[in-house]
Amino acid sequence: SARRPRSMTPVPSLTVSEEAAEVLRVGRTVVYELIRCGALRTVKVGTRRLVPVEAVREYVDSLSDGAA
Repeated sequence: SARRPRSMTPVPSLTVSEEAAEVLRVGRTVVYELIRCGALRTVKVGTRRLVPVEAVREYVDSLSDGAA
């Protein structure tokens, strides 16, 4: 079986809104507005609302498509 080298750290698949804001280089309130209007997809894990990394990529792609 293939083993991952110890030096590699796992890439998170879910981020908190503050991390999504850092990636997008916007403020937290902008991320909350994007979530509220449906432009940025989230998932609920327990009581927490998290942003999938894939959803951040989808949002950025939508910007280059001129859809947002």
